[in-house]
Amino acid sequence: MIEGHCDPAFEAVRTAFTDGFERGEEFGAAVAVHVGDRCVVDLWGGVADRRSDRPWERDTTCLAFSCTKAVTGTAALLLAERGLYDLEAPVTSWWPEFGAAGKEHATAEHLLSHQAGLPALGRDVPVAEAHDPAAVAALLAAQEPEWKPGTAHGYHALTYGWLAGEIVRRCSGRTVGAYVRDEIAGPLDLDLHVGAPDDVIERTARLSAGRKVDKGASARTGGPSATGEVPRPMNPDDPLAKMMAGFRDPDSLLNRTFGNPDINRLPGGNNNPEMLRAGWPALGMVTTARALAGFYRDLLAGRIISRTTLRDAVVRRVAGPDRVMYIDSSFGLGFMRPSLVFLTPKAGWDSAFGHTGLGGSISLGDIESGLALAYIPNRMGDEVSGGVRAYRLLEAAYGSL
Repeated sequence: MIEGHCDPAFEAVRTAFTDGFERGEEFGAAVAVHVGDRCVVDLWGGVADRRSDRPWERDTTCLAFSCTKAVTGTAALLLAERGLYDLEAPVTSWWPEFGAAGKEHATAEHLLSHQAGLPALGRDVPVAEAHDPAAVAALLAAQEPEWKPGTAHGYHALTYGWLAGEIVRRCSGRTVGAYVRDEIAGPLDLDLHVGAPDDVIERTARLSAGRKVDKGASARTGGPSATGEVPRPMNPDDPLAKMMAGFRDPDSLLNRTFGNPDINRLPGGNNNPEMLRAGWPALGMVTTARALAGFYRDLLAGRIISRTTLRDAVVRRVAGPDRVMYIDSSFGLGFMRPSLVFLTPKAGWDSAFGHTGLGGSISLGDIESGLALAYIPNRMGDEVSGGVRAYRLLEAAYGSL
């Protein structure tokens, strides 16, 4: 049963959200949409925990994975706006150790736009060690980059949080979680936590794997389709084929980027309270869709950083083939821009910014239309970033403007 509020003009969003449940694509989920300061959609439904059939309720929180990166990036931008460091100056001006191994000319802009050349940690890092942001940052500071910073870009799936987070830690003296709580979420009354306290963990949805038979999966894996037909093999030079090959190679940069630290070694993985408390600044945000959409509403309104800072941050610093994921990606400072890994309808291609999350979540703001949207499911999809469920909701929201 779908609960909540939907403005009649945005009924298409309710329909798209409901259809996801009827197609069996959801266990539990929530979606929220603002246009300016007006909340036009606030919907939730399904189960928060399949084991107990605990329902998804109005205040159910959920791990939003890489949607966290936009919040961490915003915290870093706020410190720059306050004059505590210079985005264009060398990182060594505030983090001297980072200049090792040929990184002396790297800037904060490189850290915030996936150009640092440090997408993967250079040694196996246990999950418990990764809870110490200073320790992981020290490893990255000493490490030789995969490419000279500023000469290419590649998705820093986990390391982004410790790199951008070090800006926050060194310039504010606080972890990303503490800084976001004190300077953003707390003052704006947002139920958004980069590192969740125990009372929030108690109402957090449990993530579940659940895959339907995908008739298109054979195109990605080279195996037989649901009809038994064996498709023609993909061109090995196709970016998607390269991505699939990267996932099959345990030593590829793709797997080293996404798989270290290996969260799956922890009992329960990301459902483990240890991970929910830790607040890794690349993927550890626990929030409601309502609060995450509210974060983008407040960004657009200039209540977090100035509109001038925001407009500069969403300028595309990089676009094109991603050195980690092979397919095209595009980034500003702290935010994804529309690309193959952050698909938006055509109406949002020039003005949307935000971030997707592993398993299907998405968060977005649009400077021109004033649209702010967040969608968070607990049924994990197969997507590395974003997915068709999120796209349908975006399409419905843009179509309702």
